[in-house]
Amino acid sequence: MCFGGGGGGPSPAEQEAAADQRIEAEAAKSEEIQKRAKQKREDISTALESRTRRSGMRGGAGRRSLFKAGGGGFLGRFG
Repeated sequence: MCFGGGGGGPSPAEQEAAADQRIEAEAAKSEEIQKRAKQKREDISTALESRTRRSGMRGGAGRRSLFKAGGGGFLGRFG
């Protein structure tokens, strides 16, 4: 009743081929991650640019000062 490792396992050539495949798979995965990161950066830049363009076209959007608003501001009410 011997349960030894009689199969011998994969040959050195098979081990080397498997290692090469792992290296290639990791390189492909890394390249895909870099592509996605670049695309995300471009998308974010595009979104920010369009947002700043739109906010520049709106007249009156944003905060208005209570002190500069003529008549309806803080000084006009309580001054």
